[in-house]
Amino acid sequence: MKTITDNETNRSKYLFEDDKAVSMSESRITVGNPDSAPFDPSHPNFWIDDLNSGNATLHENVTNAPADWEVNKYTFDGTTWTQDPNWVDPE
Repeated sequence: MKTITDNETNRSKYLFEDDKAVSMSESRITVGNPDSAPFDPSHPNFWIDDLNSGNATLHENVTNAPADWEVNKYTFDGTTWTQDPNWVDPE
């Protein structure tokens, strides 16, 4: 697995399978194969404009992601996942 964490809080913002292409630049993060057709459902591409190489970290080869992972529910320091005690289920 791969996760993208916010550098300020260590909150895990995204979680992807290992085979998902993720590329970080100074301006944004690109997810998916940028060379595939824009609307090809087998290669969904999107951009994360509020995170970039300056304010986020891409952790690869993550083997211990929580089964109940959700955005902002956990912090990740590169090794250990910790559930945020103040997290509230958005539903």
